[in-house]
Amino acid sequence: MRVAVTGAAGFVGTNLIERLVADGADVVAVDRVRGHGSATGRVRWVAADVLDRESMRDALRGVDTVFHLVAAITLRMRDDRAWNLNTRGVATVSRAALDVGVRRLVHLSSVHAFDQDRAKVMSETTARSDRPEIPVYDRSKWAGEQELAKVVDDGLDATVCNPTGIWGPSDYGAPMSRLNGLARSAAAGRVPVFIGRAGFDLVDVRDVVSGLVAAAERGRTGHNYLLGGEYRPLIDFMRLSAAAAGRHGPFVGLPLSALKAAMPVLEPIGARFDSDIVSKAAIGPLLASPIVDCSKARRELGYRPRPMEETARDLVAFLDRAGRLSA
Repeated sequence: MRVAVTGAAGFVGTNLIERLVADGADVVAVDRVRGHGSATGRVRWVAADVLDRESMRDALRGVDTVFHLVAAITLRMRDDRAWNLNTRGVATVSRAALDVGVRRLVHLSSVHAFDQDRAKVMSETTARSDRPEIPVYDRSKWAGEQELAKVVDDGLDATVCNPTGIWGPSDYGAPMSRLNGLARSAAAGRVPVFIGRAGFDLVDVRDVVSGLVAAAERGRTGHNYLLGGEYRPLIDFMRLSAAAAGRHGPFVGLPLSALKAAMPVLEPIGARFDSDIVSKAAIGPLLASPIVDCSKARRELGYRPRPMEETARDLVAFLDRAGRLSA
């Protein structure tokens, strides 16, 4: 089987390619740079532009299945590049896939395409991120799904996966993903204080990969599948990461209300340093704190995520092997 992966050098792309090669697939890896482990003869790297339809046609000819992973992740309220990549990029890749007769496309969207403020328990029927006051990433991921739906109406066989917060091995990025970066800081003993009981659903990247592969095989055309893991207070996630490295902490949990109250002061400071980490968009999901119902993926895809303790152990072991634990 010949498979294409866009965003192949990224965190999810790296793990997906490892799985596909292990399953015996030949992979067309689409990205601007070559990713880790690219020496294998089963992977051919192509620097195609996901915003250029002809470029993508050339990359996807002869491919059976496409996994579209490319996205710009941001916590800003407005970001023209992210909007363009997350909407027009989906439209361009899916149109190119239809043009060259790809059998199936699996689009990696996000839980953020659902409006987390409008449901205590989130499912595939939850209202979508269509309000103008929602951060641009959330709005663009929903808009990208709408672009894909137009191509599905024109005959493309495609399905959508919506993961929650992704973490775990193998992450060779510079910088690492936000969650892995936090886990590494905790494992290195550098986080004595963190947000208290505010929680979110976190999922192992390898479980996301399993969900993507299962969606390619069994997902229903035009359907969404939430890929969650386990809901925990984020301070527990940090403490699990520290414990996996034989350390302790964070020792103090600050109330989220204190961070919210300080946001009018902290957000402009972050913006001055071109950082979106401390922002209303960053704490919004923690304030909403929805429970994610993955029963549809369990039922239709056979999806079975692992416990967070296993992810923490494996991530810290990976960081240690890669020499990145104290980097």
